[in-house]
Amino acid sequence: MGKIETIGVLTSGGDAPGMNAAIRAVVRTALYQGLKVKGIRRGYAGLLKEEIFDMETHSVSDIIARGGTILYTARCPEFLDVEVQKKAADICRKHGIDGLVVIGGDGSFRGAQALAKQGINTVGVPGTIDLDIACTEYTIGFDTAVNTAMEAIDKVRDTSTSHERCSIIEVMGRHAGFIAMWCGLANGAEDILFPEKYDGDEQELVNRIIIHRKLGKRHHIIVNAEGIGHSASMAKRVEAATGIETRATILGHMQRGGSPTCKDRVYATMMGARAVEILLAGGSNRVVAYKQGEFTDFDIDEALAMQKQVPENMYEVFRKLERF
Repeated sequence: MGKIETIGVLTSGGDAPGMNAAIRAVVRTALYQGLKVKGIRRGYAGLLKEEIFDMETHSVSDIIARGGTILYTARCPEFLDVEVQKKAADICRKHGIDGLVVIGGDGSFRGAQALAKQGINTVGVPGTIDLDIACTEYTIGFDTAVNTAMEAIDKVRDTSTSHERCSIIEVMGRHAGFIAMWCGLANGAEDILFPEKYDGDEQELVNRIIIHRKLGKRHHIIVNAEGIGHSASMAKRVEAATGIETRATILGHMQRGGSPTCKDRVYATMMGARAVEILLAGGSNRVVAYKQGEFTDFDIDEALAMQKQVPENMYEVFRKLERF
């Protein structure tokens, strides 16, 4: 690998609070090291369209507190095509990009992996509210998203109690139940439904609601992961089966927005700086991770091969505590 002179940075996939802090850290760490920085708008789609511009220290002024990403983001399914990957690598070389920092989730890392095979030095930074990157205990945006959801569920509980309702509250997490699990524990929910655990036995759910009501419980909070979904129709079925007024609330994309928490700002900053350091040290096809109190990195191939599940002990604790 030759000397790194220019670093590119892009955000890809779903946005996450704290991405701007990571961008800021990449840009300013690189500039501090005497490198040039190229911003790439709209992820891999923008790379293919050459939406590439020079970034200076002022380019990232006053962005650390902002949610979303100043570089914007987009899905790019055509990037699965090898010929498209070759084109993207050629565009990087055309613009003098020696190293590329990709901030996103596992799909974004597959794009970085593909570019590494085409000779572009790449480092991934885990930016996803789902916390579903197996090699790391932390992903940018999760802390903000789970706190946003927790606060919303607290508010729904207040009105649910006032009306003696059952409330089904849907949080994000298409394939992973981390937001649902954490909110279920933090909000003291009576039930948590998420892809890794829920077996679809709605009758068991109905039975627990009825039992809790007989025991004097005046509300019943069900945190439902997006991957289970169908909260509105589920609410109608539960109400018909129990005779208890049941409402569905879908929190949706509000969980992606908002000013990032202190943790998301600090950890994203550390990860962005680490990504530049890895490139300067000759690393490529790497992903930054937080593991056992340290910021480290893994080979992307190794990271993508890992599996991650909601910790069984968290679910066991929930099951012990939710019993009325």
